[in-house]
Amino acid sequence: MGPDMTADAVVFDIGRVLIDWQPEEFYDRALGPDRRRTLFDAVDLYTMNAHVDRGADLHDAVEALAAAHPGWAAEIRLWRDSWLDMAQPEIPGSVRLLRALKARGVPVYALTNFGIQTFEIARAAYPFLDLFDARFVSGHLRVMKPEAEIYAILEAETGHAPERLIFTDDNADNVAAAAARGWQAHLFTGPDGWAAQLVRAGLLTEQEAAHG
Repeated sequence: MGPDMTADAVVFDIGRVLIDWQPEEFYDRALGPDRRRTLFDAVDLYTMNAHVDRGADLHDAVEALAAAHPGWAAEIRLWRDSWLDMAQPEIPGSVRLLRALKARGVPVYALTNFGIQTFEIARAAYPFLDLFDARFVSGHLRVMKPEAEIYAILEAETGHAPERLIFTDDNADNVAAAAARGWQAHLFTGPDGWAAQLVRAGLLTEQEAAHG
């Protein structure tokens, strides 16, 4: 993106952008790395999580998987009962950028693959999630990134032209899907790179984007 490109609104992914999300690290602590690897090889926890992100009930999805793998039932239930331990800590540099944009009056939106119940857990733990002008949560919409429909919903409901939206996500497929619609799309690798992109887009000054 050249320095002459500007944007009217900013769209944030949440997991691994504003809040860390590391299930393997949690299970390594809980079970030890060897047993964690055995669990993840035996039980498809990520497919279960994708169903939750698409709107399935968290409790029901966990219990169904536990019933299918009774030898791992206690470990599977940790995904629900210790969910917040997987979704932490916040990423302070990104949260500070969100607050700086909000303070300038820039419209800020969340576009996230997140379950209905898990998003409420996250909101209770991380009040900055209520700073967004609107939140587009896959569990409620029943469509997920990188499917085109979820991007189209945000465009329609916010009224912003695609080329005037600037978006960050840690997932390259999600970034590519946004870019294909004409969004200014940034692959998140850390708050510093994202800050520089926001400055280039004219949304924050160097001072506003600086750490401190």
